[in-house]
Amino acid sequence: MCALRIVVDRQRDWQPYHPSDDVIDADHYVDAADIADAKATSGATSAQVINLCSDLGYLGRGYYVSLLAQARGARVIPSVDTLNSLRRKSTTDMQLEGLTGLLDELSRPAAVERLGDDVHFRVLFGECVEPLLARVARRLFERLPCPLMEARLNRTAQGYRLVRLRPLALGRLHEDEQDAFARALNRHSLKIWRTPRARRRYRFDLAMLIDPEEHLPPSNKGALKQFIRAGRRQGINVSLITHRDSARLAEFDALFLRQTTALDHPTWRMARRAEHEGLVVIDAPQDILRCTNKVYLHELLRTRGVAAPEGLLLKRSDRARLLEQTQGLSYPRVLKVPDGAFSRGIVKVTSSESLAREADTLFKSSDLLLLQEWLPTEYDWRIGVLDGAPLFASRYYMARGHWQIYDHSGSRTRSGGFSSHPIDEVPAAVLRAALKATRLIGNGLYGVDLKQVGDRVLVIEVNDNPNIDAGIEDSVLGAALYDRLMEVFARRMEARRQARSANTASPQAGRQSLPANDPG
Repeated sequence: MCALRIVVDRQRDWQPYHPSDDVIDADHYVDAADIADAKATSGATSAQVINLCSDLGYLGRGYYVSLLAQARGARVIPSVDTLNSLRRKSTTDMQLEGLTGLLDELSRPAAVERLGDDVHFRVLFGECVEPLLARVARRLFERLPCPLMEARLNRTAQGYRLVRLRPLALGRLHEDEQDAFARALNRHSLKIWRTPRARRRYRFDLAMLIDPEEHLPPSNKGALKQFIRAGRRQGINVSLITHRDSARLAEFDALFLRQTTALDHPTWRMARRAEHEGLVVIDAPQDILRCTNKVYLHELLRTRGVAAPEGLLLKRSDRARLLEQTQGLSYPRVLKVPDGAFSRGIVKVTSSESLAREADTLFKSSDLLLLQEWLPTEYDWRIGVLDGAPLFASRYYMARGHWQIYDHSGSRTRSGGFSSHPIDEVPAAVLRAALKATRLIGNGLYGVDLKQVGDRVLVIEVNDNPNIDAGIEDSVLGAALYDRLMEVFARRMEARRQARSANTASPQAGRQSLPANDPG
């Protein structure tokens, strides 16, 4: 039999209900480190905690109740993961995948007439006083198990849509809802904490870093959903987080960055912190460092004999000698700031005068600039490389009437088309160049941009954090692309777990070697 604890803000919050020895206030629960297991040690299998506190926000008192319950080995509802998901609409949307069909059923005329356009309802352990909303309430609870929730639906031209879902305080229940809550609680506790149908136990926890407001994210919503599904198939629980969740990194086994990276940026700091915490990280901090700076890449490729566009480094301190340095060069050429992305910070110069003018502007933000030969092509090859092996191959075409893939000259960003290709259709020279370039960076996830100009195959860039969008990069492999990435995470997390176990068992053995991000 499971020991049960019902945690409330204050004992008087339980006055409308039958007295119970299982009820405890939050202060006593937090203070008593052994209380969660008191009954479990006397024959019960494990302690179960129902957290009915009102302050469930991050680091609030109710949040700590769930956090401490989990730390004490109790099964708690809501879990910390559920609370964090409820905090952010973007992660809630992912958790509630599949709700649309149930909402569409509410669009029947009779249901619309009864419910209206703006629907507020409460979910009490997966139950609802409105019969029409019973299946929706049950699905919400199965996906995000929280004892009391308040939801809001709005009716649009496409049907009802969930616009709000948040925890509900026990004290806000109306009198008729109190009776419904008591019955729902009784039915729920009799189920002995049945695991929801849609839930399962996972071997690992992976945090996927996103920015819901990013204009050009590295993965669209369809791809994020595919990553979550692929993680489940590999026994990995994938949670969406943002940079504001950095304090939670220790809860996870791995961090996967799906927000555009940059140095001196939250993505860089999150990657460094995660690596310091011992997580498996893609993109690793050193990958971000090596890939985001075009000056570093230019010098690395040049010194290691990887074919790349001819280039010249320009220094701000030598600005007075710019024309002398570039005398004899042919035009047009391409001038780049070291950390530009998505075709930003890259300009085409058509003469020495144009170079001087554009350099004056770009030197305001960088001490070094890279001047490269201009290589007009219809498209660039993008070869995705994961763990030292090709993952996908695409052609990115130049924006119509523009010399780059992305055109930022207007009020809206335009991009060219794309085509995806099986790896065995990619020219062998393109694959060799892509793999040779990534071996200089590491063994993570990269997107290598290359140009074919006659007999020349040139590496333009090696990108960390490459785009993986549903409908584009996955056009050939489909779900298998996401599976391959999650398989790499699973192998690395398992290797890290085994290494830690070996270190624990044999302290004298020293640090065990792990799958390295650095190729050495």
